[in-house]
Amino acid sequence: MVLCLLLAGMAPSQAADSAVVLIYHRFGEDVHPSTNVRLEQFDQQIALLREGGFTVMPLAEIVSAVRSGAPLPDRTVAITIDDAYLSVYNEAWPRLRDAGFPFTLFVATDPVDRGVGGYMSWDQIRELRDAGVAIGSQTATHPHMAARDRASNLREISVSNRRFVEELGAQPDLFAYPYGEASTEVMGLVAEAGFSAAFGQHSGAMDRHSPQFYLPRFPVNETYGDAERFRRVANTLSIPIEGITPQDPLVDDVNPPAFGFSVVEEIPRLAELACYHSQAGQVDVQRLGALRFEIRFKQPFSTGRSRLNCTVPAKDGRWRWFGTQFYVPRR
Repeated sequence: MVLCLLLAGMAPSQAADSAVVLIYHRFGEDVHPSTNVRLEQFDQQIALLREGGFTVMPLAEIVSAVRSGAPLPDRTVAITIDDAYLSVYNEAWPRLRDAGFPFTLFVATDPVDRGVGGYMSWDQIRELRDAGVAIGSQTATHPHMAARDRASNLREISVSNRRFVEELGAQPDLFAYPYGEASTEVMGLVAEAGFSAAFGQHSGAMDRHSPQFYLPRFPVNETYGDAERFRRVANTLSIPIEGITPQDPLVDDVNPPAFGFSVVEEIPRLAELACYHSQAGQVDVQRLGALRFEIRFKQPFSTGRSRLNCTVPAKDGRWRWFGTQFYVPRR
């Protein structure tokens, strides 16, 4: 209904086929700078979203529109928050509520069950749910799922789903991978468990070509939370991509992977596509034919997470962005 009302008053030039999803964790917890945003940063970001021509929509509505190919308002943004820290309840929720911004809270159930300090309680989560906040799943214990075996990952999903039903009356529809780490096997388990979509922590705008169970989100923290960077991220457009090889973000036997992708259609300034790897800096991109691109990394990836970001300049100072995350397990 919200999407229909928005589109009814939208001129054709304002229609878009992609959206940006933001991911937050902590608010005003300055002792955790890698996962925290300072409150003055968050206030500024809310003001930019309110005054900068953006439309903040519920995540589930964006997922539905993107999957069906329905147009979205240009500069559509969703807000997600992982881990259910207490600062969400004390700091983020009052601000987002006052701004009229919907958001999705992804919860790992075990810390809540154990009453770990600094986390919300089930009563507080229910209060948010009853006020319209969407609740998503992030397993039970927040493990490195890509490094775990199938049985333990199934237990994580099963236990957390049971706790959601017991405490909230329903299993969540959306899923977020802890640390953004996934593999094709883990994605399959999440799909089989009945979730409709799942999210990583790799940057980029999502569109109908984005893998349904490995959707991108832009992380926001103290380092990457200044006004200029936030405005650039929120204004991002997608690079429509298909044919990603290898499909599995788990880097196991072949390290580094011979990575490649195809751009669905010619877009302006595609010749200026540039890619950067978090461990190697700018990497050499080979264009094979009209729309196929391949990357040959010179060195193996180190253990743990790494990210690849590819960008193309767009009009009006905006950028098109595709990102993915790799995970190398410990031996």
